[in-house]
Amino acid sequence: MSVLSNISLPSDLKNLDDKQLNQLAEEIRQKILETTSKNGGHLSSNLGIVETTIALYHVFDFPKDKLIFDVGHQCYAHKILSGRMERFDSLRKDGGISGFPSISESEYDAFGAGHAGTSISAGLGFCSARDALNEDYTVINLVGDASIVNGLNLEAISMSTKKPKNYLVVLNDNGMSISKNQNGFYRYLSKKTTRRGYQGGKRAIKKIFGQSFITRGLAKFRNFIKRVIGGGNYFENQGFKYVGVVDGNDIKELVKQLKQVKVLLKDRSVFLHINTTKGKGFEKAEERADVYHGVGENLKADCGSFAKTLGDKINSLIDNDKKIMAITAGMKAGTGLFLVEEKYKENFVDVGIAEDFAVVNACGMALGGLKPIVAIYSTFLQRAYDQILHDVCMQNLPVVFCLDRAGVVGSDGKTHQGVFDLSYLTHLPNMTVLAPSCCKELEMALDYALSLKSPVAIRYPKNQVGDRPILSFSDGLWETVKEGKDAVILAVGPKMLEIAQKCAEKDQSLGVINARSVKPLCSKTLDEISNKIIVTLEENSVLGGFGSLVNGYYNSKGVKARVHNLGIKDCFVEHGSIDEQLKNNGLTVEGVERIISAYRENE
Repeated sequence: MSVLSNISLPSDLKNLDDKQLNQLAEEIRQKILETTSKNGGHLSSNLGIVETTIALYHVFDFPKDKLIFDVGHQCYAHKILSGRMERFDSLRKDGGISGFPSISESEYDAFGAGHAGTSISAGLGFCSARDALNEDYTVINLVGDASIVNGLNLEAISMSTKKPKNYLVVLNDNGMSISKNQNGFYRYLSKKTTRRGYQGGKRAIKKIFGQSFITRGLAKFRNFIKRVIGGGNYFENQGFKYVGVVDGNDIKELVKQLKQVKVLLKDRSVFLHINTTKGKGFEKAEERADVYHGVGENLKADCGSFAKTLGDKINSLIDNDKKIMAITAGMKAGTGLFLVEEKYKENFVDVGIAEDFAVVNACGMALGGLKPIVAIYSTFLQRAYDQILHDVCMQNLPVVFCLDRAGVVGSDGKTHQGVFDLSYLTHLPNMTVLAPSCCKELEMALDYALSLKSPVAIRYPKNQVGDRPILSFSDGLWETVKEGKDAVILAVGPKMLEIAQKCAEKDQSLGVINARSVKPLCSKTLDEISNKIIVTLEENSVLGGFGSLVNGYYNSKGVKARVHNLGIKDCFVEHGSIDEQLKNNGLTVEGVERIISAYRENE
């Protein structure tokens, strides 16, 4: 008999026994696998955290108690248990539930989180509000995928050694960030308290001596040794009661520990260190948790054509120049840099979930005579904005940024849309911004970027739309794909160029330009087309993006050009299909045709 089918609210878990809780875990894990195989999603992290989520729901009282995720991509079991089981099949679909916590979606989602490092700051803020308003609830941070060593979390932990009561941080230690974690602090913390000898010693003491005074005495001695070797000493020094390490995939043991922790929370804060197996229950994900971190339909896991091109291209560059360094922030699989690690490990650096560190680290490399290439998703590079401005551009350093997943990204939703990079990069002095339209053009853009010896950002989506003959960057910043008689489309990136070409196939008098350099603009081309109807197309916020730069160029020249800007509206793009997201923002063949027709009719 199914247990999950009888769970509609969290209160339904309270009376389940250990056997039923374990059955529930397997049913939830199967539900996650079935749904992600149809919809895509974050797989490995969600499979690993099922038992922990069930145990938290069994012991605590949500939504009165606040459960804050870090990172939000481990929330699928939480969504199933919080009254969204019937809607779970709509995960990441148009009009369905989000793949991340969202405060507008459910009262059980205490804090929205798509990026790492925010939970402890938010959790402490909740505690401040609770205590100031004399309210009574427990605040719980569930921190996974090595987010604990994100700079923001460490700042929050060390802000004060006095921590509030009724505050619990659960460290989901699975040895990973997105890729295998290399952070020294994290590896040290895990190693000291998860070795077989340590865990085996605990079990052996209980087996031999039971619950006698000898067991208690040996446990005190063991805890003394643990403090000496530093297992939980850091967190004890920061005001937490450190408890660990507990098997986060053992519901019976975890429930027992959480009940004891709940008593401790009445007087203080607790840091609970658990171990889980990322990808648990799905052999491929257990073996390659990084590859199966995020999957598409049918559990397809691939890095994308642009990423593979980047990895291969950097390897070919290093073949001839050992000064090239490839840097990523916990995303070597998604950015394609795993290819560099495999061939040139000494030229590869993965800093973990620490984008700001990656950027400043690249600055030091550049000043020291190396040639750093920093590959980070567009949505995550936002986290290092100040470092790009203050440390790279202000010093005019030759750091090359490769922004994967630029533009709308579909089902990952509003926290991951790469639709702001043109706006936050083009207004920075010394910065060049390129937008290749295909993989071959990415290779050329990288060669061009390295030749400039100044900051360059190259942005591109996951996959190219189609290969095509292209013009060398040395022969022009922009490429005229088709001459236009009375109207021309300036298209940025693969999908926008595809739309422009389809429009031009139906309208012989319409021209198309591949605007592959967003900054600088091609002033020669802009001057030549100033008397025509101009439509700018970009997968970026229409505010402050490519179109705004074109408008500004003509304004500075005193030219009253007929320019219409099409891009992402002034809103956050929700999860759904890429086609629907483009349609909602007017970025379609039909949308462009309507605009050009309206201009022609008014002439």
